Amino acid sequence: MTLNTNRNVIRWIIIVSSFVIISIILWNTYVFFQNFKAEERSKMKNWSFAQKELSTTQNLDDNVGELPFQIIRSNTTTPMIKVSSDGSMDYNNINNEKAKDSLYLISLIEKFKKENNPIEIRYKDKVLSTLYYGNSPLLNKLKYYPLALMLIIFLFGAVAYFFYRSTKIAEQNKLWTGMAKETAHQIGTPLSSLVGWAEILKTENVNPEYILEIEKDIDRLETITERFSKIGSAPTLKTIDIVEATKTSYDYLKSRSSKLINFEIISPDNEILVMLNPQLFSWTIENLVKNGIDAMKGKGDLTLELKQLEKQVLINITDSGKGIPKSQFNKVFEPGFTTKKRGWGLGLSLAKRIIEDYHNGKIKVLNSEIGKGTTIQIILKQI
Repeated sequence: MTLNTNRNVIRWIIIVSSFVIISIILWNTYVFFQNFKAEERSKMKNWSFAQKELSTTQNLDDNVGELPFQIIRSNTTTPMIKVSSDGSMDYNNINNEKAKDSLYLISLIEKFKKENNPIEIRYKDKVLSTLYYGNSPLLNKLKYYPLALMLIIFLFGAVAYFFYRSTKIAEQNKLWTGMAKETAHQIGTPLSSLVGWAEILKTENVNPEYILEIEKDIDRLETITERFSKIGSAPTLKTIDIVEATKTSYDYLKSRSSKLINFEIISPDNEILVMLNPQLFSWTIENLVKNGIDAMKGKGDLTLELKQLEKQVLINITDSGKGIPKSQFNKVFEPGFTTKKRGWGLGLSLAKRIIEDYHNGKIKVLNSEIGKGTTIQIILKQI
């Protein structure tokens, strides 16, 4: 049996044991509540017997002992209303100011009926009065005890869940960071070799245009290596013209994409200075553009538009692809979420982290329509 299997078994044992313990506590609370309720009813019956003795005795001084009075005086907590056969009402343990309103007493009677069955005070088959009583304050508190217990258990479970989830996310982040840095390290070795071969080719009779394209791809690999090496550490932000940085990334993808895609970029002629990490920002633009290309299946219109506001700059990337359902506008940025048959579902989640965590900006699905396309918007602060 593996270590993970043992952990899963232990986890399930703890969950089942907790459920059993909670069930036992709730059941015992319910039984105690019912027993306490039955005991209160017994006290109310004794009270009604004492009341009957007082009501049916003509000469109280000669025929009634102290016991009925003690029983009646002993009820200091249970709210009650006694309705005589002539309709007059007497009450006990009820707010005197509120009890002056007969409608209030009638509403209490209806409430008491739901809580406990009324007790009829009879003498020789004649109903002298009817006793309506509610739950005592202690019984009411006991009634809400299971709810309070469930709330405490829920909060404890929530804390445990978030602790477990944050620990798991931290472990995953550590793993991804390690993999990314190792990838950057592994790319670095053949990349150095490629730089050397490019220098050798310059001394040979090779078309300079070929060498230029090779150098572009070498630069590209260096950029990718630098990106991976930055994962897990706070990136350095510089004052960058976002118009130029966006055009550079956009043009690179344009030159290496299908001719069936109509690329268009709309931007101001002036500079727009923003605090950026150019490598990570270009990674974001490339991820969004590639997503748009995938959504169009390599054919359609792809437009990137930069808008300058008073203190912000907006970057809208619009494709004419299949669109995103409104219910998935937020889900598309979650790690692992993808609608493609192939892919890890990390592109948009990575873009969100770069823009929001590293650049204090915002990224969202501005609008989308099934079968017509999607617009993703990036919002960054100007300097």
